Amino acid sequence: MSPIPRRSLLKAAAVAGAAAQFSWALGAKDAQAAPRAEAADADPVTLDWLEDGGLGAAPGSTVGVPWPKGAYEADQTFALTDADGKAVPVQTWPLAYWPDGSLKWTAHAVSSGSGKLTLAAGDAAVPDKKVTVDKSGGTVDVSTGVITVKIGKDGSTLVKSVRRGSTEIARNGRLVLIRQPEIEDEDQGTVKTERFDGAIGEVTVEQDGPVRAVVRIDGKHRKGSRSWLPFSIRLYFYAGADSFRMVHTITYDGTQEPGKASGDFIRGLGVRFSVPMRDEAYDRHIRIGGEGKGLLREAVKGITGLRRDPGAAVQAAQYAGQKLPDPSTWDQRVTTRLQYIPEWGDYTLAQLSADGFTLRKRTKKGYGWIGAGGGKRASGFGYVGGASGGFSFGLRDFWEKHPAQLDIRDAHTDEAEVTLWLWSPEAQPMDLRFYHDGMGQDTYAEQLEGLNITYEDYEPEFGTPYGIARTSELLFWANESTPSADALARQVDAVRTLPQLVAPPRQLIRAKVFGPGLYSEPDRSTPAKAKIEDHLDFLFTYYKDQVEQRRWYGFWDYGDIMHTYDTVRHVWRYDIGGYAWDNSELSPDLWLWYAYLRSGRADIFRFAEAMTRHTGEVDVYHLGKWAGLGTRHGVQHYADSAKQQRIANTTYRRFYYFLTADERVGDLMHANVDSDETFLVLDPLRKVRTDPYTPDRHALSVGFGTDWSGLVSAWLTEWERKGPKWEKAKARVLSTMEGIAAQPNGFVQGSGLYDLDTGKFAVASTPVVSVSHLSAVFGLNELCAELIHLVDMPKFNDAYFDYCRYFNATKAEQKARYGSDFGTLLLFQGHSRLDAYAAVQTGDAALAKRAWTKFYGSDGYTESSPWKTEAVSGPMALVAGSEASWVSSNDTALYGLAAIENLALLGDRMP
Repeated sequence: MSPIPRRSLLKAAAVAGAAAQFSWALGAKDAQAAPRAEAADADPVTLDWLEDGGLGAAPGSTVGVPWPKGAYEADQTFALTDADGKAVPVQTWPLAYWPDGSLKWTAHAVSSGSGKLTLAAGDAAVPDKKVTVDKSGGTVDVSTGVITVKIGKDGSTLVKSVRRGSTEIARNGRLVLIRQPEIEDEDQGTVKTERFDGAIGEVTVEQDGPVRAVVRIDGKHRKGSRSWLPFSIRLYFYAGADSFRMVHTITYDGTQEPGKASGDFIRGLGVRFSVPMRDEAYDRHIRIGGEGKGLLREAVKGITGLRRDPGAAVQAAQYAGQKLPDPSTWDQRVTTRLQYIPEWGDYTLAQLSADGFTLRKRTKKGYGWIGAGGGKRASGFGYVGGASGGFSFGLRDFWEKHPAQLDIRDAHTDEAEVTLWLWSPEAQPMDLRFYHDGMGQDTYAEQLEGLNITYEDYEPEFGTPYGIARTSELLFWANESTPSADALARQVDAVRTLPQLVAPPRQLIRAKVFGPGLYSEPDRSTPAKAKIEDHLDFLFTYYKDQVEQRRWYGFWDYGDIMHTYDTVRHVWRYDIGGYAWDNSELSPDLWLWYAYLRSGRADIFRFAEAMTRHTGEVDVYHLGKWAGLGTRHGVQHYADSAKQQRIANTTYRRFYYFLTADERVGDLMHANVDSDETFLVLDPLRKVRTDPYTPDRHALSVGFGTDWSGLVSAWLTEWERKGPKWEKAKARVLSTMEGIAAQPNGFVQGSGLYDLDTGKFAVASTPVVSVSHLSAVFGLNELCAELIHLVDMPKFNDAYFDYCRYFNATKAEQKARYGSDFGTLLLFQGHSRLDAYAAVQTGDAALAKRAWTKFYGSDGYTESSPWKTEAVSGPMALVAGSEASWVSSNDTALYGLAAIENLALLGDRMP
């Protein structure tokens, strides 16, 4: 998509907005939530596992389930049964409420189950082994009934101990950070590093059983008087589990300046535990995951492959991880020479790219390493222990979020040490410096010229990583002995693909969540419908394949896609300004989540999950003056100077939160409740305004499209969740809806002056026509569909239906309605879903016809598009693969959403 029309329209909006700033009157009438619904049908819901295998070796799973409005009161309890009708213990809590107070979403935690489960109203079964939490002493003690974990309340030790029965399996769980104060760009210099330890600031028990307990630990990494790199850790425990899960988040608050070699460069970032070693060296076992379910299976002191044979049974037992018989029963030619067999105490698996890992070991510090194998993609799993107990550990998305590493140290001593490196210390330091020197773009005029050649919106000091975040997931098991090969394989599976219980698409549709009527289950009953379904499948498969072919992996990159393809170089435009990383431009997040909602497909869920983890953390600022804003698409995820609400949009996070009850995503959504304050800090239109504008907290220029949709999504979510600021959030939802409805031209007015203190828009006395092709393509239609379903405000409905009706109308129709046309617009295919929505809501048959006309025959993809890939290989491309040079991420997101919504709304009225 060309940047020039976009900027022209922004400029026009700025001029129009400025012209109207002198004739406003404050509106004061309060709006109301929709009246209470009649009791709805509340049939039992069949839950199933996203992938085959059930819970497996994971500690537990939590699922969000939606309910029709009025189905259940807020205090409703729920019971869960398996396929045989046997009660399954479940812990339930509310996630969201309808405006009438009835339950909209509930969360359900389980710690057992392998097949389908039925959820219905009733009394929950209590687990035989409950999760309990005791925070009365100097530690927070969590017991699952199988293991007991002591969590520190201060200091640098997050996990004091992990016990199984009376046996201590692990202890001294802590965070490790290695800082490199200078980065050397040449081949000379001395590398110096310093280690920081995680220091606990606050510990909060968020849930305390009986099925699930959650403990949150917040703090910073500290050395001496300096504390930096804030962390937020959550530990998850489930009833009867021998394992626990860690969700680990860091927020970057260091300094790295372009052109300078000194700064806060992360050389290593990890989680470390100590593991007591009680068994004889030949009964101590090392397990390290390789490709797939592959494992390195060794003992610290190996007795296989020796010149003298201790006996086949002894060798087999050691390989199996079983306690060996007394050495006096072995062949004495081995027994009498045990002291001469090396003890291998240290192991390292390093995954420095998505394409290769190396494994090495040594006897102990100070002695040489030897190669122990390697491969392409390691599972991120390890184990150290013995016949009397051991510790399994794993890092999710290990190779996808390279460079990662697993270390085992001192396994030959009384205490081994394991470190899961989220950033491998053997990789290059984490270099987040902006990538160019500005090239003389010192003024707004020069920056706009730069925009017109590389599509990058540059501004000095704006391309900063300060405040971006990243979340990682880890699993730990306290084993009573070295697990069997099959048990280890199940643990590997849990690390690679965390089991997830899900509600079926039909329940999501029936509950009318995420926009009533906007999605329906795939339907191939007619050739026309089947063809669109084929196109949707093609696009998803293509992007999934491109992630692999183009290696869109890495700690900061995994989960995002690229924006636009370079047909000459046969690569995506990874190095060209705003054409590189997509950063949620035109809502690919929404495309993926709606594709999942209607299909229930695991592969789509996992793609959308990775994108949500990325776009909500990396593309958004969480600290500093731009906290609450996201960054427009660019070569680096934080490079562009357009810091905007549309990228931080809570709409993109709602799906994953409500489907999984993920607390970290809940944090992100709550943090946006006050993001309207950012309009005081940064004017989104500062480069294109022609008249003076100084942000005034009582008269802030806020657009009704990309700005308001980002704000209202956060307010709506806080209201629904009954979060700490829900009453303020509700008031702002209602007052801003009323303010838009009261404008002379409704949404077509384009923007309004917003009062931060009252949460209201001033009502203009003069009508203005200010429409952008971007206004509705960052979730506005989907949000308005939800709001119209939730809130009884006919004037708002009419204002939005009018916007839908006239965006794709002819210029003559626009002028007849508003006195002037909307100017040069784009993205008509994407806006056909607005036609479809308004057609259904108003019963307008002509609008329904136009929806399909614009879908099939305007811009974007058409039936005559190639709908296929072409092979590429050397010397044309770096690696062999495929390309669809006609595909762009903007068009894909818009086509995907328009196809899904038009099929659901008007599938029975296709041409």
